[in-house]
Amino acid sequence: MNNITLYGADYSVYVRIARMVLEEARVPYRLVDVDIFAAEKIPSDYPDRHPFGKIPALEHDGFRLFETDAIAAYTVDLSGDRSLIPATARDRARTIQIMRIMDHYGYPSLVWGVFVEEVERQRTGQLDNAKVELARRTLTVVDGLMGGRFLGGEQPTLADLWAYPMFTYFGMAPTGNRLIAEFPRLGAWKDTMSGRPSAQATRFPRERRAGRVAPGAD
Repeated sequence: MNNITLYGADYSVYVRIARMVLEEARVPYRLVDVDIFAAEKIPSDYPDRHPFGKIPALEHDGFRLFETDAIAAYTVDLSGDRSLIPATARDRARTIQIMRIMDHYGYPSLVWGVFVEEVERQRTGQLDNAKVELARRTLTVVDGLMGGRFLGGEQPTLADLWAYPMFTYFGMAPTGNRLIAEFPRLGAWKDTMSGRPSAQATRFPRERRAGRVAPGAD
């Protein structure tokens, strides 16, 4: 399982998903920085790795792959550890359902609709009610689908790894933090996930900056 390279930026939600899968599956890899928003950080051969110019992309012994779903599935198969995939048909279906909810509704509403608006664009208190309600609806649906301590049951699955990076950014925004507090189970789940080694090893730069101790502090 040597010679695995993941291409992408450490601030990216989907790069972090791929990294968390690699970490949970205990598959060694190295991360090569590709910042698609900075032309000087895009390797000249990157279009050959991802013809649509997005991140992440993976290479393993000459085998190239892009799309986070494909990278996650390949990682699980490569590791031989199927614990991230539920054993029963219904639990597997529920896991996939939550992953797609996060892709199609969670990422646009939680990350772009709230985090980017309030934190990146500094529009705290200026969100229109439709954006807030869409985020609340996403949380309501995911909370209703929770299968136990984790989203898919009593142990982490791909659903948790898909959702956690999005919830992390969401919780950094004042509105996101307030909305998560309305859903105690999701709040407890987020806290549990934050303590996992895979989450600690892949923290966003903004998380790392926030966690620094000020000089002279105890």
